[in-house]
Amino acid sequence: MSTLWLIRHGPTHRSGMHGWNDIPADLSDHAALARLAAALPEDLPVISSDLIRARATADAIQGNRARLGDDPSLREMHFGDWEGKEFDEVWETTPELSKKLWDEPGETAPPGGESWNALRARVDAGLDALMAAHPGGLIAVAHFGVILTQVQRATGESSKEVFRRKVRNLSLTEIRFQPMLEMPRFDHIP
Repeated sequence: MSTLWLIRHGPTHRSGMHGWNDIPADLSDHAALARLAAALPEDLPVISSDLIRARATADAIQGNRARLGDDPSLREMHFGDWEGKEFDEVWETTPELSKKLWDEPGETAPPGGESWNALRARVDAGLDALMAAHPGGLIAVAHFGVILTQVQRATGESSKEVFRRKVRNLSLTEIRFQPMLEMPRFDHIP
């Protein structure tokens, strides 16, 4: 069995669309980080997105685990021209496209950004390669959208269904791959 442990980075205390914006995480909740680190297997390597909020979170929970290089395939969805903007601002300037992005995720993309399907393809390919290189399992610190792509992959939910899920900061999502069943099992601990 191979297990992928996905962790959402620490909180940024910013609202809006910050996909590829490199903003830091608040890692002052040392007790929460300690609980999270204690819940993870000691013998698996840790990897993260190359964005600072994920890198710093990975460093904070690493402990004695091996630390792999940062991986850009684990970045959040790229919001293009909407990066750094508040949801209300985007809604006011492009209401039809904004509504379509959330109501009909898939091929819809923000101007200059990537669609849900493009995000999913990027993350699937990156994690497939990482899991092949680390067949015993892996701990990956990433982002809301990245984690939801893998929840969707494991559960078979539609994009719209998976968007309804909450993925809290410093939450742990465990996905186990059982070769005989060829179906991943999904556990989410908020």
